[in-house]
Amino acid sequence: MSSTAVQCFFAPANAMAGAAPPALRMSHTQFIEHLRRAAASARSPRAGEALHGWALKSGAASHAPVSNSLITFYCSLSRPLLAAAFAVFEDIPAAMRDVASWNSLLNPLSRHHPLAALSHFRLMLSSYDRIVLPSPHSFAAAFTAAARAPSASAGAAAHALACKFPSSSDGSDNVFVSTALLNMYCKLGITSDARRVFDEMPNRNAVSWTAMVSGYAVGKCSEEAFEIFRLMLQECPSEKNEFVTTAVLSAVSMPSGLLMGVQVHGLVVKDGLVGFVSVENSLVTLYAKAECMEAALQVFGSSKERNSITWSAMITGYAQNGEADSATRMFLQMHAAGFSPTEFTLVGVLNACSDMGALSVGKQAHGLMVKLGFEMQVYVKSALVDMYAKCGCIGDAKGGFQQLYDVVLWTAMIAGHVQNGELEEALVLYAKMNKEGIMPSNLTITSVLRACACLAALEPGKQLHAQIMKCGFGLGGSVGSALSTMYSKCGNLEDGMAVFRSMPDRDVIAWNSIISGFSQNGCGNGALDLFEEMKLEGTAPDHITFINVFCACSHMGLVDRGWFYFRAMTKDYGLIPRLDHYACMVDILTRAGQLKEAKDFIESITVDHGTCLWRIVLGACRNLRDFDVGAYAGEELMRLGTEDSSAYILLSNIYASQRKWNDVERVRRLMRLRGVSKDLGCSWVELNSRVHVFVVGEQQHPEAANINAELIRLAKHMKDEGYRQTCKFPFDEELDAPGESHGEDQLDLMSAAYS
Repeated sequence: MSSTAVQCFFAPANAMAGAAPPALRMSHTQFIEHLRRAAASARSPRAGEALHGWALKSGAASHAPVSNSLITFYCSLSRPLLAAAFAVFEDIPAAMRDVASWNSLLNPLSRHHPLAALSHFRLMLSSYDRIVLPSPHSFAAAFTAAARAPSASAGAAAHALACKFPSSSDGSDNVFVSTALLNMYCKLGITSDARRVFDEMPNRNAVSWTAMVSGYAVGKCSEEAFEIFRLMLQECPSEKNEFVTTAVLSAVSMPSGLLMGVQVHGLVVKDGLVGFVSVENSLVTLYAKAECMEAALQVFGSSKERNSITWSAMITGYAQNGEADSATRMFLQMHAAGFSPTEFTLVGVLNACSDMGALSVGKQAHGLMVKLGFEMQVYVKSALVDMYAKCGCIGDAKGGFQQLYDVVLWTAMIAGHVQNGELEEALVLYAKMNKEGIMPSNLTITSVLRACACLAALEPGKQLHAQIMKCGFGLGGSVGSALSTMYSKCGNLEDGMAVFRSMPDRDVIAWNSIISGFSQNGCGNGALDLFEEMKLEGTAPDHITFINVFCACSHMGLVDRGWFYFRAMTKDYGLIPRLDHYACMVDILTRAGQLKEAKDFIESITVDHGTCLWRIVLGACRNLRDFDVGAYAGEELMRLGTEDSSAYILLSNIYASQRKWNDVERVRRLMRLRGVSKDLGCSWVELNSRVHVFVVGEQQHPEAANINAELIRLAKHMKDEGYRQTCKFPFDEELDAPGESHGEDQLDLMSAAYS
């Protein structure tokens, strides 16, 4: 629209009293063209409103094409003025409204207000003043509205109506309508109906193929999506473009779809589609989700046009694959390269900081989050609370938690308390959550069950079990495994086994939970029987499974069977032993009295094992009174700079038993120089749904006087029965701090006395 015409519309009224300006003499066609240009070039509605004023004054507004163009103008603004568009539509005489009039309002409503669009579509069909038959654009808008509402019933009704026009050019055979229809079924998750529409289409275009592949991608049907893509390459290879390629890459972005993804990657390179940034981003995501971060990094490195999504895909990939350090480094590189992170990028960074305890980087991400205005989004806030909680900053986590209550935030706080060992606080917070009337999620239940398991709090665990049944959570997935673990750690193997048998789908985590429960409760044969049953059911064991199996072998003294499973771990299942597995094997050997074999085994290990393996040997040497191997293990611990006070005490006692007083003094002096002190013992007991904690030397319990009186009575009774406490090493009490002698026995008595 020319500047002269615009000025004319805003001229004072007396300026128009003389000869009519050229703009007032324009035809309807010229008016529509001016309005189209105003809509294309101006974000402000001012010029269009001026044209609207002329249309009202000249009477052109009653002309359907003019009014239709006004409706289109108001709806095409960056901030659509739908109220103004409705007003224009209502001003059109009912007898003058044609299908374009209805469609001009139906199309924008389907995008912004789908329910209003469906009502508008029904009103169009029920108009009595003039019979208006829907056009392909009418059906396409109705299908879009049904998908966005979402309303499967409305979509099916519109589909049935479209089928009444099979012979006309406006019928459902139209490729435009059919594509919109299958896209609707895909977005509603009804991929079977979408595929039926797709198969019945006589003609398909690139949008049709892309919509069908995308539908399977959303439904996690990778093989079906890949098959459609192959069919497209066979029937119409010319339709292949970056959009359908991105869709199929998204569909196969999972570990099981890696082979299909590699094939698509080869085709992308062959056809020159690798230059599209959307395709490169999809390739990075593919390899990241398939746990192939080296391949993802290669694609990322060869990318010529990176954007924030490219960086986010790498950061999230590293975080999800347990490479938190690489994720934070990539984030810092992204910031240095001048890219502004999205909220999804920051969530990935915060998750990485949570995993590695990188509080400093997490605080930097928090500052950037506030600067960019993402802090109050719920999923970002949840990641922030989770990061502070897992980094041990419960106070900062509570600050974010109190600003916005959401089940995800409650869950993050409860999980943070559990991870930081604040188990009672986790139970209190969960009770408060129930009081607030907030329905917990599966993750919430899992975290609270973990707290109950660590506290051996059976009664709260049973109450939680009842809530699980009442609220319909079921025993599938993590909830069933956590519940089984809770019962097992509380010593209730019967109920733990009942939960396990009731689980609809038992994965490796569920098997690990029940095998661990049997192993830790001294039922080694039962644990090994469960392991064999697990193999018969076809569930592949993982690293945790073998740790539980080794523990069972250790408690049963099954050295040969332990060696058999240790070798089978690598030979049959391809699992590389970790430090925990080596520790279990050392424990098996030492419990069986094979200390020299354990020593030789440790010295044959090539991985860095620190001090834990020698600590196991030293403890066994004390019980078996093998001072030679014990002294060797103790000296290895001294050389490695252990900070475990018991190692110094045990080695000193070994030398004292051999009357090597110089070595006794050397070990004691070394302990003092390194500032190593003995940790206080701790014990607890659950009584009347409360957990009572006892620490050596502490007299702060409200029932301390009664407990001490009961201890004196029990000690006298034990003495009268002939019990005498034995001391294997002469300097046990001398190395204990005052008031801490035989602390473990004292704590056990305190727990028994109070219960």
